[in-house]
Amino acid sequence: MRRRATEVALLLGMVACGAGPALEHATKTGDPAAAAPSASVTSAVAAAAVPAPAPSPGIAATAAGVSAPASSATDALPPPRPATIPLASGNDQPGDHDLAAGDLALAGGDLASAERGYAAARAAGAKSAAAVGLARVQIARSGVALDYGAAKGSSSIGAVAADLARVVKEAPSFGPAFVELGRARLLRGDAPGAIDALKRGTDLLPDEPEAHSQLGVAWLATGHADQAVRELSRAVDLDPGSGERHGNLGTALLMTGRTKEAIAQYEIHARIDDGDARAHSDLGTALLATTDLERALSELARATSLEPGRASFHSNLGYALQQAGRLDRAIAEYREAIRLDAGLASAWINLATILAKNPATRRDAREALARAAAASPDDPRVKANLDELNALEKGPPPGPSSASPGSSRGAPGSPRP
Repeated sequence: MRRRATEVALLLGMVACGAGPALEHATKTGDPAAAAPSASVTSAVAAAAVPAPAPSPGIAATAAGVSAPASSATDALPPPRPATIPLASGNDQPGDHDLAAGDLALAGGDLASAERGYAAARAAGAKSAAAVGLARVQIARSGVALDYGAAKGSSSIGAVAADLARVVKEAPSFGPAFVELGRARLLRGDAPGAIDALKRGTDLLPDEPEAHSQLGVAWLATGHADQAVRELSRAVDLDPGSGERHGNLGTALLMTGRTKEAIAQYEIHARIDDGDARAHSDLGTALLATTDLERALSELARATSLEPGRASFHSNLGYALQQAGRLDRAIAEYREAIRLDAGLASAWINLATILAKNPATRRDAREALARAAAASPDDPRVKANLDELNALEKGPPPGPSSASPGSSRGAPGSPRP
């Protein structure tokens, strides 16, 4: 198991007048409320949906925006930097060798060896650094999903956060401790507390991309997308060879409405990590905000082929097919999404918008909306679609201007100006 850079993803609720189809970024965080950002805090201490620094190879990044790279930009990019912030001092201090061994084992997923290395470093006198390493091992062993707020009720992560809070008091100049404390607080859903720790972490480690990534996640979790873009841009500038960092910045940019720039970042991610299903899904969902529907379909289809067991990938592909008018195929994708995750409210809602178009399947549409309501009782799209379905079944009012028998005023979720 390699420690991946922090990932952040955005759930996009695409609603027409409150009732339209829903599209979501495929995240590791489930199906939160529409338009709310969610952050994956994968360990190594990565980022954004987000979603200004000096130029980096192939990318010109500024506080005002990020330019699209040339098509061959990824060829000139350096390898990604290690995702784990080194704990050794680099000055051949006592315990440095054991700390480096622990970091290497942790990056390779060998938690037992990592623990032994950090314990040896502690015995050699590197107490603060060793404590941070052991905290990393505890987080990895906890089994908690590495998502923002995933460990709100976790006593083990609470204990880790408390231990790290003590470490930063004892070693107020040790940057990795602040970054790790920030990540633990993100896991517990404490974004303001994470920001406090991570600001100090970036002050102490200004050239460490992971510190900026984590701070970007925390800004996103508090709704400060512009600050998130700044930090995630800095992470990309410091680690331009990391596809995940480009993807995280893309999500942050998308969240601020900078779709063209977001697509450019997603394209880099997809080129660097062509086998990463999420990279293609993110690019495809962003392309749906443009006129390039066929390319969006291609990217979303590739995501499902790479990871066919992810329900949200199928739901997003279904949405794209629905937009393209390929309704039979869209229905098939929604049904596959529901088969994989019966609690995916967006798939039920989108399925209902298609089924409601045909009087013969409106009962099925009503059942789909009932399933959506059970999965997400507070989702306003359910009520809006149900109200329109009720209106459709009542038929047009009598009078000379009434529509002809059998005509429809439009299914729930139909695009409107």
